Amino acid sequence: MGWRNAFDNSKPLFVAVYATVIVGILFSSLYVISAIYSGKAAAFSATSLRSNVGSSPLEQANVSQPAIAQAVPTPKLDSRNLSTRPIWEAPPRTKKMPPLKTFRLTKELVQQRVADNIVIVTFGNYAFMDFILTWVKHLTDLGLSNILIGAMDTKLLEALYWKGVPVFDMGSHMSTIDVGWGSPTFHKMGREKVILIDSILPYGFELLMCDTDMVWLKNPLPYLAHYPEADVLTSSDLVVPTVADDRLDIWQQVHAAYNIGIFHWRPTEPAKKLAKEWKDMLLADDKIWDQNGFNDLVRKQLGPSVDEESELVYAYDGSLKLGILPASIFCSGHTYFVQAMYQQLRLEPYAVHTTFQYAGTDGKRHRLREGMVFYDPPEYYDAPGGFLSFKPSIPKILLLEGKHTIESHFTLVNYQIKQIRTALAIASLLNRTLVMPPLWCRLDRLWFGHPGVLEGSMTRQPFLCPLDHVFEVNIMLKELPEDEFGPQINIREYSLFDNPLMPKQVKESWLEVQLCQEGIRDCLASNETSPSGVLRFPKRSSEETFKTIFSSFKDVKVIQFSSMQDAFLGFADKIREERFRNRMKRYVGIWCCVAEQTPGHIYYDMYWDEKPGWKPIPPQTPQDDHPPT
Repeated sequence: MGWRNAFDNSKPLFVAVYATVIVGILFSSLYVISAIYSGKAAAFSATSLRSNVGSSPLEQANVSQPAIAQAVPTPKLDSRNLSTRPIWEAPPRTKKMPPLKTFRLTKELVQQRVADNIVIVTFGNYAFMDFILTWVKHLTDLGLSNILIGAMDTKLLEALYWKGVPVFDMGSHMSTIDVGWGSPTFHKMGREKVILIDSILPYGFELLMCDTDMVWLKNPLPYLAHYPEADVLTSSDLVVPTVADDRLDIWQQVHAAYNIGIFHWRPTEPAKKLAKEWKDMLLADDKIWDQNGFNDLVRKQLGPSVDEESELVYAYDGSLKLGILPASIFCSGHTYFVQAMYQQLRLEPYAVHTTFQYAGTDGKRHRLREGMVFYDPPEYYDAPGGFLSFKPSIPKILLLEGKHTIESHFTLVNYQIKQIRTALAIASLLNRTLVMPPLWCRLDRLWFGHPGVLEGSMTRQPFLCPLDHVFEVNIMLKELPEDEFGPQINIREYSLFDNPLMPKQVKESWLEVQLCQEGIRDCLASNETSPSGVLRFPKRSSEETFKTIFSSFKDVKVIQFSSMQDAFLGFADKIREERFRNRMKRYVGIWCCVAEQTPGHIYYDMYWDEKPGWKPIPPQTPQDDHPPT
C-alpha cells in the first residue's frame, strides 16, 4: 500500500508532466506544418516579377506555346508578393528562374499590377533594354507602379525579371538585336502591339500603351482622368499648336497623323471593337503599317464633336469617342527638342516621344541624353581617360544677323563643324571622350522640301538643334575598323556636365586651358598652371607639344579648352591623319530639303574649308549625289 499511497500522492505531478508532453507535441506539429507552408510560400515568391542580376536556364525552356493566352491557366502565384513588393526589388539570388509559362499574359497576371483599374504597358526586345529601364525608372520616380513590360524575346524577359521589373512573355520569339525602323521585323513588332491591345482590353482594365522610345516626365493618369467619356486618347504628329493651354488639341485642326506611340484605351465596347478590327486588318495584310491602319480606321468617320467643351469627337464607326492629346505637352521629337513648344507656352510636359529624329536608335538615345532624361550606368559619367570639352566660339553676325537662308544656315553650321573637327582630333590624340558642344542651326531638317521651318510651328530661328540634324550619330558611335579609320573617338552629349547624375568627383577634377598666341607674355608650352588653376597653351601646337604637356594631366577628369580656333596643327603621322580624315568624312550627314527640287538634300562637308568656292547646293546630277570625298 505504500507504493500506492506514493502514487496517489504524486498523481498531480504526473498529470502536469503528461500535459506538458502533449502540449509540446502539438507545438512541434504546428511548427513542422508552418515550415512546410513557408517553404511553399518562398517557392511561390520566386515567381514574382522582381529582379537582380544573375543567370538562369530560361533559354532551355520550351517557348513554343503561345504566350498571350487568356484561356490557358497559369501556375497560381503568390499575389501578395507580386502586388506588394516594390519594383526594382530583386528576387533572391538563391532562387531559380520560374518556368516560362509563369509569365504568360493572363487577366490574373495583369490584375496584380493594376491600380485604379489602369495598367501602363510597353514592350520590346533586348536591343531596347536600356530604353525600357529608363521608361520604368521615370514611372517609378513618379510614384507609379502599375506597369508591365512585354518581352519579345526570352533574353529580355530574363534580364528584366532579375532586375525586379514586372514582365510578361509575348511569345514573339523576336531577334534580340535592333531591327531598324521600317524593316519587316519592325512591322511585325507593330502587329504585336495591336494583338496585345486586343488581348488586354477584354480583361476590363484601362490601358495606357506606350512605345519604349518615349519617357514619362509627369504623372499622366490625373490628366487622362479628366476625360472619363473618352474611349481612346491618342498622341499625334502635330507640329502646330491648336491650343495654348493643356486642353486636348482641337480635332478639326489636327491634320497630322495620330501617333500610336502614346495612347490610352478604355475597355468600352467601341474601343474593343476598334482593337479587334485593327488587329484583323493587320493580320490579313502584312503590308499595312500599324499606324496607318489605325488612322484609316479611326478616320473612316470623324465628327461631329461629342460636346462643346471636351474636344472629344465621334470617330471610327460613329460610336467611338476620340480625343487628341495636346502635342505641346505630350511631345513629339519635334515639339520637344526643336520647338521647345512647352517652354514657350509655359506648360509642363507629360511625355516626350523620340519621333522626328535621325540616325536610328542611336539618334533616339542621344536625343534623350541631350535632354537629360535617359538613365545610363555610373561608368558612362566617368569615362576611361577622362573628358575633353571646349567653349564654342560663334560670332554674333553668324548666329543672329541677316536672313535665315540656306546660305546663312550653312555658314553658321560650317563654322561650328570646323571647331568640332579640331576637337575630335585632339580628343583622339589625348585618348579622351569629347563632350560635344551645343549645336546651333538656322533651318530645320525634315524629310521633304520646306521653307526653312514648318509654317505655323513655334520653331525659333536660330535654335539649338539636336546633334542628329547635322551629324550621323549612329556612325560616330559605331566601332569602325581602326586600320581604315584610326582609333575610336568616343563622344558625349553637350548637357553632360549639367546632368544631376554626373559624379561630384568628376566635376571637381577640372583643368581650364586658355589658348593664347605664342610669343606674347606667359604664352609658353608649359605644364605650369596659374594660381587660379588655368593653363595657358599656345595656338597651332604640334602633336608632340600636346602629348608632352598634357601627359602631366592624364589623371585630370575634365580638360576644357577656351576655344578650338587654330588649336592644333594636325597629326604628324600621315597615315594616322588620312585615317582620321576617312572617319571625319563619314561623321556628317545631310540637310534636307530644298523645296520643289529633286534631289533637294545638301551634303554637309567636314572639310568644306579646304575647297575654294564651296557652296551649299543640292547634287546637280545623279553622279554628284554622294557624300563628299
